[in-house]
Amino acid sequence: MPAIAFVSAVFVLGFEQLVQWKYGPMGIIGLLLLTIGLKARSPALSSIGAVVLAALVTRPAL
Repeated sequence: MPAIAFVSAVFVLGFEQLVQWKYGPMGIIGLLLLTIGLKARSPALSSIGAVVLAALVTRPAL
């Protein structure tokens, strides 16, 4: 069981670093809102987080 928890923690931290590197602080804010909304079962927070992430992903590349 500790090995599974360790692997999942490493995966989550790696994913957060990838979002931070690729999408900056707004990516972290969107991911945080989405995660908090899902854990709290708040459709408003999770929707706002999903919209922020979708806007960051679909923006035109410069």
